[in-house]
Amino acid sequence: MVDGPFAETKELIAGFWIWEVDSLDDAVAWARRCPNPTGEESELEIRPILEAEDFGEAFTPELQAQEERLRAETLAREA
Repeated sequence: MVDGPFAETKELIAGFWIWEVDSLDDAVAWARRCPNPTGEESELEIRPILEAEDFGEAFTPELQAQEERLRAETLAREA
């Protein structure tokens, strides 16, 4: 049996959920309902995922074109 790249996988705990919510308060409400399977004290982080629209005018047409070019290059490499 191979445990993988981590020597003590039983001590490595990680996971994530992605929620689409209208506000930070909604995210906190969801976080309060998250299960804690270990029963021990743990930490839960709430992090936003930003989309292009979140940058407003700072996401200029030039930057949009650059992003599209990088996406196309990445997809070409994966093919």
